[in-house]
Amino acid sequence: MPAEWERHEATWLGWPHHPSDWPDKLSTIHWVYGEMVRKLTAGEIVRIMVNDRREERQARRVLSRAHVDLKRVEFVLHRTNRGWTRDSGPIFVQRSRGRGRETAIVHFHFNAWAKYRDWQHDRRVPEIAARRLGQTLFEAIRDDGRPFVLEGGGIDVNGRGTLLTTEECYLHPKVQVRNPGVGRAEFERVVKANLGVTNVFWLGDGLVGDDTHGHVDDLCRFVNPRTVVLIRENNRRDVNYRPLAENWERIRDLRLEDGSKPEVVALPMPGPQIFDGMRLPASYANFYIGNAFVLVPTFNDPNDRIALGTLAELFPDRKVVGIHAADLVLGFGTLHCLTQQQPA
Repeated sequence: MPAEWERHEATWLGWPHHPSDWPDKLSTIHWVYGEMVRKLTAGEIVRIMVNDRREERQARRVLSRAHVDLKRVEFVLHRTNRGWTRDSGPIFVQRSRGRGRETAIVHFHFNAWAKYRDWQHDRRVPEIAARRLGQTLFEAIRDDGRPFVLEGGGIDVNGRGTLLTTEECYLHPKVQVRNPGVGRAEFERVVKANLGVTNVFWLGDGLVGDDTHGHVDDLCRFVNPRTVVLIRENNRRDVNYRPLAENWERIRDLRLEDGSKPEVVALPMPGPQIFDGMRLPASYANFYIGNAFVLVPTFNDPNDRIALGTLAELFPDRKVVGIHAADLVLGFGTLHCLTQQQPA
């Protein structure tokens, strides 16, 4: 599986339409998408899944008014349950072939984070993408022959053989169990076989309020083959302080595929984002690396500037920009959760 900073052919998105994901805010979210797509099309094609032609017309109107170059946008007609394309979308893998690369898609059998019942349309997204692109689709299978479930937001890779994930997401014995009966050893066998990784590193728990129960893309991310960013909470009274401190202890043991230790850079946490009495999983680690821009969620918080400055130093070859995400995170996710890269 290539790293996210490697050259893209396109970014995949699903046009937002599920009203309960963003209560009373859906029209606002459309304009956030407009800003995202405008930045992304500066460096690559954006492929947007729409439920029907009416939704495509709506998307075109919004994107046109947001000054998006619509020649850089392709619409894919496929009904989706939700727009969280990081988790349900195609996960691409590559191998060398002659002087070039051959690309295929792994189907990880999305099941709405083992939490919701409406996932049937989303599960077909990798199949639809493979058909549209004329690429091979590999089925990820458990040892017992059943489909293996994994979401793109639950893993992060450096493109050289190392994969990050969390125990809370994939090894919890009772809560949102994606693959009942699958333990650490089998999980590692499946991801090694399907993603070409050689080294799996486990962090502990993710953020409080994370609807996915511990996705690593709110927590820890590779920014180059030898460097990760890890979020840190400095307020000892904050509910996230203890689990994040434990992950800082764990990261000391992280070794890359060649046995060396990576550089670990701290990202701050924004102040608590609360909606209807619930803590939302607001995190600067949920950035997305496009060809031209790195899109970083911002929350009208003093730490926005620190996060943007830190990431700007780590991505000297790209423009690092903030995208207002105080509304996006009402859906329990932000920029990385909504996007899926297709490597060149």
